Amino acid sequence: MVVRFSSIGDIVLTSPILRAIKDQKQEIEIHYLTKDIYSDLVENNPNVDKVYTIESSVATVLKELKKEEYDYIVDLHHNVRTSRLKLSLARPNGTFPKLNFRKFLLTQFKINKMPKIHIVDRYFEAVKPLGIINDNKGLDFFIPQLDEVDLDSFQIPPYFIAFAIGAQFATKRLPTESIIELVSKMNLPIVLLGGTLDEKAAAMITKACSNAIDLTGQLNLNQSASVIKQASKVVSHDTGLMHIAAAFDKPIISIWGNTVPDLGMYPYMPKNETNFSIHEVSHLKCRPCSKIGHQACPKKHFACMTEQDLDAIAEDVLG
Repeated sequence: MVVRFSSIGDIVLTSPILRAIKDQKQEIEIHYLTKDIYSDLVENNPNVDKVYTIESSVATVLKELKKEEYDYIVDLHHNVRTSRLKLSLARPNGTFPKLNFRKFLLTQFKINKMPKIHIVDRYFEAVKPLGIINDNKGLDFFIPQLDEVDLDSFQIPPYFIAFAIGAQFATKRLPTESIIELVSKMNLPIVLLGGTLDEKAAAMITKACSNAIDLTGQLNLNQSASVIKQASKVVSHDTGLMHIAAAFDKPIISIWGNTVPDLGMYPYMPKNETNFSIHEVSHLKCRPCSKIGHQACPKKHFACMTEQDLDAIAEDVLG
C-alpha cells in the first residue's frame, strides 16, 4: 500500500514510485490510500490496482486495510496520522526523510541546510528495502478519454500559452494587476486556468487583455490537465498544475513567491532539466516565510511578488 493523503502536486509527485514498482516488481499489487477529493489522481493511473479513500479519518477504512495484510506499506506522507496507521496495521513499512527541522531552519531563520535533491528522489528512500530504484523517467499523469478537451470548442488556436493563475495561498500568486501587465506583454493567446475562486481575477484579466481566454471555473482537474498537455508552454505559480505540466514535459515558466525551489518541489524533469525556468525575487531576506504559504504577506509589503521581473518572465514565454 502506498499512502499519500494530499495534495494535488504531492500526489502527482508520487507517480514515479508507482511506475517503478510496477515495472521492476511486476508481481506486486499496488493499493493507494488518499483523501476522497484526490481519488481521481490515482484512480486513472494504470499502475494502481485498488484505491482506498478517506474524508478525514483513517478509522473509516482501517478494518478493510487490516484484511488486506499488506506485505509492505510505502508511507509518502510521513506524519502523525500515517505513523498511527502503520502502528495499527503492524506491517513492514518504509518512509522518506521529510526534513521538517531543516525546513523549519530555512523558513524561520533562513538557514539553508536543505540537500540539493528533489522530493521525488527522497520519496525513493521509502522503497529501497524493496530493491526499487528511480528510473528517471519523470512524472506521470493520466487523463481519461471523457476529459480530453477539444480546443475548438473553446475557440483556442493550436499555438497558445496556458497560464495557471491560481494557487491555494495568496502569497504564492502574482497580484491580478501584475498578471494583467504580464499578459499584455505577450502577443500570444493566453489561456487562463484555475478554479472558481480565480474567476474574479480572470474576468479582470480578460477585460484588460484581448489575448486572454478565460477557462477558470469551467474545467475539472483532468480537463485542465488536457489543456496543459496541448499547450505550447505553461506559466505557473508553485502549484499542482506546475507538476502536471512537468508530467507532460512542457516548457514551464515558474513564478515563485513566498516559497522557494530549495524546499525540493520545483518541476521534476530529470530527462530535460533545462525545460523550465524559475523566476523569484532572490534578494529578499524574508523568503521563504513558509513552506506552504499565507493568505497575506506577513511583512505587509509582498515584495516577493510585486518585485517580480515581468519583462524577464515574458521574455521566457516568447523566447
